Amino acid sequence: MVYEDFVEAVARRTGVSAEQAETIARATLETLADRISGGEANDLADQLPEGLDDPLRKTREHPESFGLGEFVQRVTARAGVDGVLASAGVRAVLTTLREAVPAEEFQDMVAQLSKDFWRVVEPVGLRPGERRAR
Repeated sequence: MVYEDFVEAVARRTGVSAEQAETIARATLETLADRISGGEANDLADQLPEGLDDPLRKTREHPESFGLGEFVQRVTARAGVDGVLASAGVRAVLTTLREAVPAEEFQDMVAQLSKDFWRVVEPVGLRPGERRAR
C-alpha cells in the first residue's frame, strides 16, 4: 500500500480530510511505537511506505505498558483532536494497518497489545466506514 492510499483509507474510515487523517495516522503510529517493542516497531515500519515508517522508528527496545484508554489519550494529545475522533482514528489506523502489512506481521504486533485492542480493529472484509453488527 502506498502512502496516499493508507492516508485516504484512514480519511474514509474517520470521515475527515486527508490532512487530518495524516496527523491522526502519525500520532497513532507514534503511540503504537511507545506500546510495542523496538524490534517489532522497526519490523512494522519496514512494511510501511516512506513517511509512515518514521513514527515507528525508535531505539528503545522495551515497550511501555498501557491499555487502550491511555493509548487513545496519547493519540488525542499528539493529534490535537478530541477523544471521540482519536478513538475513531485509532480504529481506522489499526484496521488500515492490518490491510497494509502481511498478516503475520500484524499478528506479531497485536500479540504485544492487550486484548482490548481487538475491539477497535474492524473485521476483515468490511469496507471503509462500514461497521460490524453489534
